[in-house]
Amino acid sequence: MNVCFETFGCRLNRAEALEEEARAAAAGHCVVPSRDAADMIVVRCCSVTARAQKECEGLVAGLVRKYPGKRIVKTGCIAGARPSAFAEGGGWTVPDRTSRAYLKVQDGCSGRCSFCIVPQLRGASRSLPRQDALDRARRFADAGYREIGVTGCSLCQYLSGGERLPDLVAALAAAVPECRLRIGSLEPGAVAMETLHAMAEAKNVCRHVHMSAQSGSQRILLAMRRPYAVKDVDEMALAAVRLMPMAGLGCDLIAGFPGESEMDFRLTKSLLRRHPFSNAHVFPYSERPGTPAAGLVGSVAPGLRKERAHILAEIADKNRRNFARRFIGRTVEIVVESSDAVEGWTSEYMWLRESRCATKPQRRASRRRERVAMLVRSAHGGTLGGEIA
Repeated sequence: MNVCFETFGCRLNRAEALEEEARAAAAGHCVVPSRDAADMIVVRCCSVTARAQKECEGLVAGLVRKYPGKRIVKTGCIAGARPSAFAEGGGWTVPDRTSRAYLKVQDGCSGRCSFCIVPQLRGASRSLPRQDALDRARRFADAGYREIGVTGCSLCQYLSGGERLPDLVAALAAAVPECRLRIGSLEPGAVAMETLHAMAEAKNVCRHVHMSAQSGSQRILLAMRRPYAVKDVDEMALAAVRLMPMAGLGCDLIAGFPGESEMDFRLTKSLLRRHPFSNAHVFPYSERPGTPAAGLVGSVAPGLRKERAHILAEIADKNRRNFARRFIGRTVEIVVESSDAVEGWTSEYMWLRESRCATKPQRRASRRRERVAMLVRSAHGGTLGGEIA
């Protein structure tokens, strides 16, 4: 049977899509890129925001109308989704479609944040056994992948056989020294701080730290029921830069949470400005039925939510441009993403393209998935230009 995959959302969904492809291939099915050529279309959905869920549901409805004779399967993070489209088989064939691998080591969440519906859909936290994680990483490396994204629903809740995330990061780094490891989003707190030390000690862990901040206002964090304080976000950002001086910092932020005053918003702007966050995922708050936050008083007008999100994104873009200029004259490393160009993400999560001479086009064999050292010559906005070092 020919199977086509459509994937929405975060790295966790992409990791799960790779697992689904592996199961499909192990079961003897053929993974195809075209919907028209497929007998089954598997849509891995996202419901982190109401907008994402609406887009997923719209795609599924459209596919059902367009392909009445095909099997359309919903999986992923959405109500009514199937856990998997394929049975867990004895084999596990590493898929070859992507430039980087995604390794899911944790799923579910035992937190109870007031705005989040994910625990209701994915259940309590559970972790991949350490040896299984190491084995899968080794398979990715043997298949030619040179960057592995380590991901989970709530990574800092990883716990297996008494080992936590810092232990796993150190073990993975040692198990696949030829690969870069890119660690997913971390929740500020003790586990995240220990993980920073494990990242700094391993040479093949990307110098990129993404944290789930959500707000710079302590009052709003309490209303969100987040298990950390603003001071924890500050301490984590400072520690990341101290341990890895050129680290790229990222964060998630929600604009316009119920009850967010102008002062609360100013505090969030201040958080973005006092640390060199070069990559911010900013979301206007969206009500999710069934969550405590949906019933909170003090709703912020949708237009104001979008306006505040836009302002935060502009501050982050300025940070990114400033961060990009710091790389000029430095040698960095990318894992090549394309088959016909030398371009990819640096360890610090900056996109870099090889600068080509327009009058002397170069032809060379594909270097896709290779780790390549590049000398940065320019910065255009948040994109770097350079040449092979």
